[in-house]
Amino acid sequence: MSYPMPVARARWCDVGRTVDLVTASLATTVLGAWLVPDEHRRPVVLADVARIWTEHALLVGDVFLLRAGAAATVWFHRYRPIPPPARYEERLALACGADHERFLLLDQALTAHRPAQAHHHLAILAVPPGPHRAARADAVLAGSQRWMDTLGLPTYAETFSEGHRALHGRHGYLERDSFPLLNGMLVHPMWRPASQPERRGANVTRWPTGRPARPEQNRAREWVPR
Repeated sequence: MSYPMPVARARWCDVGRTVDLVTASLATTVLGAWLVPDEHRRPVVLADVARIWTEHALLVGDVFLLRAGAAATVWFHRYRPIPPPARYEERLALACGADHERFLLLDQALTAHRPAQAHHHLAILAVPPGPHRAARADAVLAGSQRWMDTLGLPTYAETFSEGHRALHGRHGYLERDSFPLLNGMLVHPMWRPASQPERRGANVTRWPTGRPARPEQNRAREWVPR
């Protein structure tokens, strides 16, 4: 099934909607539960952190929304190393309280495995549960990827589930070696060469120099940001 609505570049007035989408996408995931174990605090904390990164992306990247506002992508243009958000650790501590250290550990793990060469980083794919979720995910990724392809650099994303690995694979992303987080789940980085046409096969294309895929345990069941 195709989802006909194109994407639009978000503006500052769209920050609130984007934050809502990110929060709804992450709150019920394994990683969301690890980052904020208290389920009553979790939506508020995740929303505050999502706001920090969404605002930062509007300064040093791009945010895209489906026209109906039912999904979003958050990108960073990593032509060179980019600075963290202004007063990041202070704002993160205020947002997270006792869970502050877990967010820092996640940041450190993702940063350590990020490619050094210039690329566009798909940091967040936010598609909340609801009708036509798979179609919304496909549409928002396809639409925002077309924007990125005009800029002439590879794109990179971290995926956290088989479903999202397959989704990215259909759009030309190649697997790189996975790595673990402290909570035991695996992160599966994926890389899309510049100007790669979309791929629509059922299987994820393999990164040529990566290790053969093996069945893994303790995978997250949903996609999550960063």
